[in-house]
Amino acid sequence: MSENDIPEENGSDKEESFADLFESYMSEMKDDLRIGEQITGEIIAIGQDSVFVSTGTKIDGVAAKSELTDKEGNFPYNLGDPLTLYVVSKDDSEIRLSRNMTAESGIHQLYEAQRAKVPVQGKVTETCKGGFRVNVSGKTAFCPISQMDVVYVETPEDYVGSEYEFLITRIEERGRNIVVSRRELLERYMAEQRKQFLKTVSVGDIVDGRVTRLMPYGAFVELTAGVEGMVHISEISWSRLEKPEDAVSAGDPVRVKILDIREPEKPGQPGRISLSMKQAAGDPWQDISQKFSLGDKVDGMVTRCADFGAFVEIAPGVEGLVHISEMSYKKRVLKAEDEVAPGQHVAVMIKGIDPEKRRISLSMKDAEGDPWINIENRYKPGQQVTGTIEKKESFGYFVAIEPGVVGLLPVSKINNAPNARQIEGLKVDDPIAVTIEAIHTADRKISLASADAADKGDWQSYKKTVSADSGMGDLGEKLKAALKSKQ
Repeated sequence: MSENDIPEENGSDKEESFADLFESYMSEMKDDLRIGEQITGEIIAIGQDSVFVSTGTKIDGVAAKSELTDKEGNFPYNLGDPLTLYVVSKDDSEIRLSRNMTAESGIHQLYEAQRAKVPVQGKVTETCKGGFRVNVSGKTAFCPISQMDVVYVETPEDYVGSEYEFLITRIEERGRNIVVSRRELLERYMAEQRKQFLKTVSVGDIVDGRVTRLMPYGAFVELTAGVEGMVHISEISWSRLEKPEDAVSAGDPVRVKILDIREPEKPGQPGRISLSMKQAAGDPWQDISQKFSLGDKVDGMVTRCADFGAFVEIAPGVEGLVHISEMSYKKRVLKAEDEVAPGQHVAVMIKGIDPEKRRISLSMKDAEGDPWINIENRYKPGQQVTGTIEKKESFGYFVAIEPGVVGLLPVSKINNAPNARQIEGLKVDDPIAVTIEAIHTADRKISLASADAADKGDWQSYKKTVSADSGMGDLGEKLKAALKSKQ
């Protein structure tokens, strides 16, 4: 078929086609909009002070441009962008739109706002008994203190002078009695935020948050605006905590792992999100062999004492055991509590690491140092020292000559001492003068004798020397010489 063969549409056909299109377009239009109704429409024109929006009816909507600017005062929209607004007033020629119910709405619009649960703008003017006075559309409303926020209001004065959105919960006597609630609106907002947030996360995810408040049983963490989870005290740190304040404070940024997400048991109740800070940080035992080595000296804190020793935390969540035999070279420890107490900081040396069994062996005495090292340089046989009686036995006395170094004064040496009765009368912790007879470093033994007995031996040796030297020795010779000179 050639171009000339295509029949031309006559005028009546064109008119009928246009009429059909117009009727179809008009059929899609809404008949009416109610005050307080929320609509979404595209921007069809932007003027100097006003923005025109399609309403889905025969009449376009008009909104104040100043109400749609951002915090910096800029208008962030373009032609064709969608806007969600409320119908605040209308007549045969114009539909006024707004982000919320404003003062221009009047008392009728306030009733509509209550019916449709549309937010209204209000300014907190002052505090009063039981709550706040709020200016809403030029009228004074009352907001109970429990309805101002989702958290407990500690300082009501902080809210005075601020503007917020409210829901009208009661309006009577033609506006002379208006009660509003901000909490209900915040809870609605939080529920929506929670719904959106939960679409993006799953159990096991690690996310960032901020500590909002502390309770004896744990810490509440805000994950996003209006969405909180709870970290039980057992999940705050790998270390044992008495209270959450020992690890975190309100306002602290934290990283948490999502352990569980529970939906609300009843409509209107918040769900529960269980969190863990310690699991987000990772298992401290995972790379323990890279953090510590045998022979390392580290500082730790005693966490608890047992009959066999003390547990010492050397890193968050990493505890080792100091056996009572590893507590001191200076004395024999019978109970851990006699040497250390929970909360006490001590120096320890790592003696063994078993990552699989999550065990670390520690020594306090090795960290302090072995007093028997180089003992031959400090003491010599024949040297007189003053020690302290540590223990009395039937075979002799144990005498500490310095902390951790104990020698034995046998009973035979005591009996041969010229002051034996005085030595026998000494008690534990009394000082005593002794002479070192022998040092056996390998066996960690020192043989002692009474210092007085040693002095007696020296005197006997001196007497033998004098006797063998013809009478009185040098003194006798001098006396003889003096007598001869007088003669």
